[in-house]
Amino acid sequence: MFCKNCAAMKKLSRHSFSTLTAAGLLLAVALGVGPAEAEKADRLKPMNVTFDQAGQTDVANNRTEMYGNVVMTQGTMVLRAEKADIRETPDGYYQAYASGTSAKQVTFHQARDTPGEFIEGSADQLEYDTRADTVRFVGNARVRHMRGTLVAHEVTGATIIYDKRTEVFALESGNSSPNPGGRSRLVLMPRAASAPEAPASTASAVPLQPSLTLQPRKPS
Repeated sequence: MFCKNCAAMKKLSRHSFSTLTAAGLLLAVALGVGPAEAEKADRLKPMNVTFDQAGQTDVANNRTEMYGNVVMTQGTMVLRAEKADIRETPDGYYQAYASGTSAKQVTFHQARDTPGEFIEGSADQLEYDTRADTVRFVGNARVRHMRGTLVAHEVTGATIIYDKRTEVFALESGNSSPNPGGRSRLVLMPRAASAPEAPASTASAVPLQPSLTLQPRKPS
């Protein structure tokens, strides 16, 4: 498992990896739930953005800024923030920088290829890179792997980088961690505990039927 995670970490972008190394990388962990990934088709779908207040587009620099209840969607991915700055790279990909408020963090939600499973997270700021296929949660970060309504895994820390291709979480501790002492935290639920309950057997629900062959016993 350790070697698998190390190999997966090498696939993170150079910028993300160097940032974590400089600040102190504490943990990299894979979901460990088989070959399924975050919804692979999402990164090839159009990105749609709605917002309530102001917005401006800098055509020369391929940059758009939006303010007020920003909702960004791409396939099954849904990102909600108070402010978003979206930039198009020369090769046609998008990099989104989103921030929230002191009362409301940025939130992220995306389905996995496994039916009924999804990734959800929140942080003070969020960076979404469609080229590297990574999501970087910055400041009081919390990310969960959900199976229906049940939590399968949960990670918290100052910074969390989620590589959607390898499904590896890289965690960084620091002052902006929600945990005491700025530590990172990982919770792994047993698969049996996080799996949906099997439907109850209907055999016990069948009412008893009177026997048509047995005869009442005659008194002696």
